[in-house]
Amino acid sequence: MKLDRPRALLCTVLAAGLAAAACGTAAPSTGSGGALVIGMTASDIPGTDTVMAFTQGFEGERFVNFQLYDGLTRYDLKQATKTPGIVPGLATSWKSSGDGRTWTFQLRQGVTFSDGTSFDADSVIFAYDRLLNKKSPYYYPEAAGAARLWSGQIESYRKIDAGTVEITTKRPSGHLPTDLTFLTIPSPTAVKKLGNQRFAQHPEGTGPFRFESLKPGQQLTMVANEKYWGGAPKVGKLALRPIPDAGARTAALRSGQVNWIEYPSPDDVTPLKSSGFQLFGNNYDHLWYCTFDQAKKPWGDVRVRRAANYAIDREAIARDLLKGTADPVNQHAPASTDQHDPANDAYAYDPAKARELLAQAGVPEGFSTTLAVPTGGSGNLIPVPIATALQAQLAKVGIKVQIQKVEWSTLLADLNSGKPVQGADVQCASTVTFQAEALVRAYWAKGSPVYKGHWYSARVDSLSEEAERTLDPAKRVALFRQAERIVTDEAPYLFVVSDRNPRVLSAGVKGLIQPKSWFVDLTTVSVGK
Repeated sequence: MKLDRPRALLCTVLAAGLAAAACGTAAPSTGSGGALVIGMTASDIPGTDTVMAFTQGFEGERFVNFQLYDGLTRYDLKQATKTPGIVPGLATSWKSSGDGRTWTFQLRQGVTFSDGTSFDADSVIFAYDRLLNKKSPYYYPEAAGAARLWSGQIESYRKIDAGTVEITTKRPSGHLPTDLTFLTIPSPTAVKKLGNQRFAQHPEGTGPFRFESLKPGQQLTMVANEKYWGGAPKVGKLALRPIPDAGARTAALRSGQVNWIEYPSPDDVTPLKSSGFQLFGNNYDHLWYCTFDQAKKPWGDVRVRRAANYAIDREAIARDLLKGTADPVNQHAPASTDQHDPANDAYAYDPAKARELLAQAGVPEGFSTTLAVPTGGSGNLIPVPIATALQAQLAKVGIKVQIQKVEWSTLLADLNSGKPVQGADVQCASTVTFQAEALVRAYWAKGSPVYKGHWYSARVDSLSEEAERTLDPAKRVALFRQAERIVTDEAPYLFVVSDRNPRVLSAGVKGLIQPKSWFVDLTTVSVGK
């Protein structure tokens, strides 16, 4: 993804299947509340079957899973001043047992799926059977794999009555309410009628939007669920278009093919604002970083990892390359999170310090290494230009970087299989951190689905495991802060930036609440002229 890609190439790129937004594809017909047409950074349409939306990373969760479906819980996204907590979804309340392992959920009454069938405890059991019960005729291995991060703590679940379910975890799990946000509930009737493979062609959920149509690789169209239990959306239609090229997204916005784009090219922000478009942003729990594979020499030496962190000018990257759409980060926990401790911001730009550490590590002349970076994809900002800037900065201290460009879905496939991306020594991408807390320890714990840097600290593992077992949120934060001090010191990552979740909207799009979150509530948005 290049900032200076010639406009003449846009239609060639889009015709190749990456998107169809800037070359004359008409916007969807306007429903009673207008049409919201979003140009995503994703390289393809996310999966439409609940957790399968994660095929395009968290952007799939944001725009597909959380729009077509609900979990028992959800994020509090109707405010913009604090990191969203967890609030009732299809469950109205819950409580845990004294040992923190057994959770009882009271279910919302009167909810119907978009196919008109009723939601109840049997619906929850059916949904979880698809993911966890290999004896169920509707067990779906692909979905089970996609759900592993969120379902891995569940030991058993049962229906108590039509309005109550009980979930027992393998051990106390303080982040179970967050995990259940991602384990959304499909219509059992629709799955049984269509089967697991065909359900995605006509998905039915309880979410704020209903499926209307899908043009593979081009557009997913949804319509407002007028019977949504949380209040009907204000827009009549919601259309999603994958446009991984930042220049193409801007072109689509200017031409009126879309009226909302995710992550604009930083160079386009000021011209778009001058043209009357609206820029939204907020600091939030999101990190653009690189993982050192410590099985590859010399990254196993902490002095080399620290040297790399001292060698990069993240302030310049945020200011000059990203034009203020991101903030520099000097640690794993972004500044917007409660787990962030300013005392952990250890790595100021200091090339002399970097050279000194490399000399101490026995590589005074530097070394060569490979770095894999996605060409685009969910939340990855302008990944290749960022990697190019890192390459130039690291070269000044003798670290010679060969960049390997990787398509987003290929990177995710390697990530989800727990192996280094394309065999590279270093791999860069973005992630949410503590808002998807199950993911945090997964990066550090051996044997997890996404363990890939071969870095292990028994103390960090112990602290983060204790945090997982702790139900008190304040105590969990304190434990993670202790762990983060060690992570900063050990530098298993190259800390780069945390973006401000920038998005640009046409003047007629109103009512967006920009939360301090990767996720967003689209029910408040309206579209006029």
